[in-house]
Amino acid sequence: MHKTFPVFALALLGAAPSALSAQSTVAVPVPVLQGAKLDIVATGETRRVPDVAVIGAGVVTQANDAAGAMRENAARMARVIAALKKAGVAERDVQTSTVNLQPQYRYGENVPPVITGYQATNMVSVRFRDVARSGTILDALVAEGVNQIHGPSLQLDKPEAAEDEARVDAVKKARARAELYAGAAGLKVKRILSISEAGGYAPPPPMPYVMASRGKAEADTAIAAGEQTVGVTVTVSFELE
Repeated sequence: MHKTFPVFALALLGAAPSALSAQSTVAVPVPVLQGAKLDIVATGETRRVPDVAVIGAGVVTQANDAAGAMRENAARMARVIAALKKAGVAERDVQTSTVNLQPQYRYGENVPPVITGYQATNMVSVRFRDVARSGTILDALVAEGVNQIHGPSLQLDKPEAAEDEARVDAVKKARARAELYAGAAGLKVKRILSISEAGGYAPPPPMPYVMASRGKAEADTAIAAGEQTVGVTVTVSFELE
């Protein structure tokens, strides 16, 4: 999303409510450019440790008939959901993402394919708010029948404060760059004409699917949170004189 904030319009918003309500129409003055105009694009950044891990966990079952595959799949997924609740994962943090039933075929040369059975899949998206425990919980889920895992997507639960830090950093960088250009041209920065913003926080995409083993792992699965960069790009228009 691209947002533009003319400085003169922002100042107008700070006017007293009574003054604004007394007029049915408010005329916004257009700034008269007297000097040179300089547009600067700058990206501000800050870093945060992700506090949420989103991981997909699913059950894939096979049977000779469709009803049998779905029945076995539902029973195993019920155990998985119960294990998540027992581990303290809130209901609002578990969401069904995929329910799928597909026939399985045997192919031969010069003959039509023959259905040999059915495969049922049920995937849930799980939001872990305690990233350090997510690996241990996944190991417990595998013991309960999960045989397909993808992720994690490590995210910030509330990125707004980090985005604001990045905005301040971006404007500071734009101002410093404008001062550099102005000095090189024998001019000085008079004022900011407008500020527009593009981009913002976007969590990285999840990692590809990984098939999970039913057996006991030799070591607990570890999820390392690391750090993420939150960046905001702004375009600032300056008047030079």
